[in-house]
Amino acid sequence: MKIITWNCNGAFRKKFDSLLDYQADIHIIQKCENPTESKHKEYQDWAKNYLWIRDTNNKGLGIFAKPEIILEKLDCTNNFKNHTVKYFLPCKVNNDFDLLAVWKHRNNSPNFGYIGQLWKYLQVNKDKLNGTLIAGDFNSNAIWDEWDRWWNHSDVVSELKEYGIESIYHKLTGEEHGKESIPTLYFQKKIARPYHIDYIFGPEKFTERAKKCEI
Repeated sequence: MKIITWNCNGAFRKKFDSLLDYQADIHIIQKCENPTESKHKEYQDWAKNYLWIRDTNNKGLGIFAKPEIILEKLDCTNNFKNHTVKYFLPCKVNNDFDLLAVWKHRNNSPNFGYIGQLWKYLQVNKDKLNGTLIAGDFNSNAIWDEWDRWWNHSDVVSELKEYGIESIYHKLTGEEHGKESIPTLYFQKKIARPYHIDYIFGPEKFTERAKKCEI
C-alpha cells in the first residue's frame, strides 16, 4: 500500500492531477476543498471515495482512497476540557487498521497551538490509538521545543513511542527528531528556510514492513 500526505495549500481541484503518476492507494490532503461542493467535474470524478472535514468549504482535511478501499469514519472525541482541538480525521481502512489524518492548527491557542493540539487529542483518545497510523501536517519539529512545556514535539514523540507508535521516516533513516536531513517545507517558498514538519507515524507492524519513505 502506498500512502501520500500533502499540504496542498489550497486549490486542490487544480492540483490533484499532479499526484496521478504516483498511483497511491490513499491520499491525506490538508487545505483541500470539499469535492461535493466543488464545481470542478474532474476533481469530483477523481474524488469518488473520500472523507472530509472542514475549516471552510474551500479549506479542509481530506482522506482520498482508491474506489476498492473501504473507509469507515471512527467516532473519536475532539474535545479536551471544553476545548475543541483541530484538525483530526480518524477512520478504519478495509476493516484492517486505523488511520488518523492530522492537520495541526494554531486554533487560536497561544499555548497549545500546533503540537499542543495533538497532545490534547492524545490525552482523550489514548485508549483508541493502539495500532493506529498517524499521518499529516504536524506543523511541528523538535527544534521548537520549549523547556517549560510538557507538550513539546519531543514529549509527544516520546508519548507516542509508549504506545508503540514511531515516525517511519526516522526509523528508516536513523535520523533524530530535529536533525532531519530532508525538509518537507520551504517556509514562504524560501530555500533558505527549510523545515521538516510532515510525518507518518505507525506501530511496529508498519515500521518493520515499510519499504520506502520518500519526500
